[in-house]
Amino acid sequence: MPLVVPGINDNSQDKTTEWSSKLVGKTVSEESHSETNFCKSDLPQECRVIQPGMMVTKDFRPNRLNVHVKEDGTVSHVQHG
Repeated sequence: MPLVVPGINDNSQDKTTEWSSKLVGKTVSEESHSETNFCKSDLPQECRVIQPGMMVTKDFRPNRLNVHVKEDGTVSHVQHG
């Protein structure tokens, strides 16, 4: 497995910033896009939506997008890993 040094030889920061600008403040649902909604089918294949209090594994997958939502269902932040 190759050595991955965040910020030096990977572009996860760029991808995270891109997804953050697309998702933060919107809700994620099965429906189509709107100004306040983002469709789950348009998220990357390796993605998980994490709700408050939800149990998740701690394994690190650099290509996996973690979408964190608040109690009201809006996206608070995203991260890769």
